[in-house]
Amino acid sequence: MTRRRSMLWLQSAGCGGCTMSLLCAEAPGVLHALEGAGIDLLWHPALSAETGAEVRALLAGIEAGEIPLDILCVEGAVAKGPKGTGRYQMLSGTGRSMLDWVESLAPHAGHVLAVGSCAAFGGVTSAGGNPTDAVGLQYEGTHPGGVLPPEFRGAEGLPVVNIAGCPTHPDWVTETLLMLAGDDLTPEALDAYARPRFYADHLVHHACPKNEYYEYKASARSLSEMGCMMEHLGCVGTQAVGDCNIRPWNGSGSCTRGGYPCVNCTAPEFEEPRHPFTETPKLAGIPVGLPTDMPKAWFMALASLSKAATPPRVGENAVSDRVRVPPTLRKPPGA
Repeated sequence: MTRRRSMLWLQSAGCGGCTMSLLCAEAPGVLHALEGAGIDLLWHPALSAETGAEVRALLAGIEAGEIPLDILCVEGAVAKGPKGTGRYQMLSGTGRSMLDWVESLAPHAGHVLAVGSCAAFGGVTSAGGNPTDAVGLQYEGTHPGGVLPPEFRGAEGLPVVNIAGCPTHPDWVTETLLMLAGDDLTPEALDAYARPRFYADHLVHHACPKNEYYEYKASARSLSEMGCMMEHLGCVGTQAVGDCNIRPWNGSGSCTRGGYPCVNCTAPEFEEPRHPFTETPKLAGIPVGLPTDMPKAWFMALASLSKAATPPRVGENAVSDRVRVPPTLRKPPGA
């Protein structure tokens, strides 16, 4: 019989968007998924009824080693300021900073999960000069070492598992938890940034509904148009990891399906691209951000050929907000 596992969820510095996204999990919902996986939710600040003295007693029991903790989930970056004290962000009612609690509880956990790009790398919370000195659990941007040192490993041997995304897809969280419950999340199942490979081995570009326009390099020039957004509107879906278009959000959506460029929110330092999210930086008229696994010269040669071969239907629809020219279908024999 599979043993039951316990999970504690802390919300640190962030917007709470990953919890909001997680509540959109469907068939099953998140609470049913946890129950089916044999995971007991000890406490979640937004979903649990316990508060005050009950929570303080729970945290003290975990810290003392009296209450087992199999999975520690942290959502949001951890503020280290001012001057390394962490007192910009206190865990209400405990008299201690979130920084202090994470440092104390992580060594007691079998696994530590950073839920969202803020918890993984600092994310949006660390943008704009980072006045609170916000960092991820085991990364500060692209640099190893955040709240926890690079060599930190949970009691079951894994580094902090970075379920990066802003917010995370609900299935990324539940699937990671299911893999942990089944002892299936191995070091080989994580990529170089410790993101689960079941979604990090894909690109947002895969299954994007704008791929026909991409293939012909038929580009949109404003957000209301149907064409590919890579050339002018800042889309980096050909470089960004994530299966967003393979398993759409809420059954049907994604950023690019909604007409907004992919901003690579699963990557460290996506929050400060040094240009507007909806503009493509160029050098001598050539987009700087080209697909990572294709030589630039090949891409430019292919782009020139593709543009020359663009069907009029594709070119006209690319700069329209709807299908203006439908495909011409071959008439059946005898019609």
